[in-house]
Amino acid sequence: MKKKILIAEDNDNIRLLLNEFLKSDYDVISFNDGSGVLNWLSKGHIADMIISDITMPKINGWDLINNLKLSVFYKHIPVLVLSSNEKSQERIRFLEAGADEYMMKPFSPQELKARINNIFKRYNYASVN
Repeated sequence: MKKKILIAEDNDNIRLLLNEFLKSDYDVISFNDGSGVLNWLSKGHIADMIISDITMPKINGWDLINNLKLSVFYKHIPVLVLSSNEKSQERIRFLEAGADEYMMKPFSPQELKARINNIFKRYNYASVN
């Protein structure tokens, strides 16, 4: 059974690229902002990972991570942030808030897949120990 990855990205082209690149290895469900992710999860669906942009309408990446990490039900879901903001302070802020990875746009699809795989390895290792 494929792992399920949720994508929160308001840029249609990037969202399409992520869908196309990841769909051979993962079940991919995408939304144009964080409200779609939270709504989908609130209906009892389970995700193995969330990939989120930062700047989005309605619920942005910062609010999405805060909602996830404050929830007893969702705080265990790993989050990979994609952003065009290259400031170190911004990366640190998201990592301290609970993001598992922070990648810059534009990104290499192969690097993205490697980071996703590393996150899953870390979580599998943590669940065994």
